[in-house]
Amino acid sequence: MITLKDFKKLEIRIGKILSAQKVEGADKLLKLEVDIGKKKRQLVAGIAQYYEPEELIHKEIPILVNLEPRKIRGIESQGMLLAVVEEEMPILLHPDKEVSPGSLIS
Repeated sequence: MITLKDFKKLEIRIGKILSAQKVEGADKLLKLEVDIGKKKRQLVAGIAQYYEPEELIHKEIPILVNLEPRKIRGIESQGMLLAVVEEEMPILLHPDKEVSPGSLIS
């Protein structure tokens, strides 16, 4: 269990995917450029087996933006997308209405 104070440390915002491409030499990874309002972030996500890059463009997804950056295959990932995993397949989450990139999830 965590406290509400712990949960409030997480900064989760809606990001709009601007571009997506497969990471060279990696079957499972996509590099995403995501608009989170006043900034753009680069993410590396292990969803390439389930989503084609072109189908992700303009999708709105929740992003954990205050996660420490990490290099994956030499590419800096500046956050983490949030998804449901069902039967070992990630399913992206989306707002049910269009919202502004960078909208804070609370």
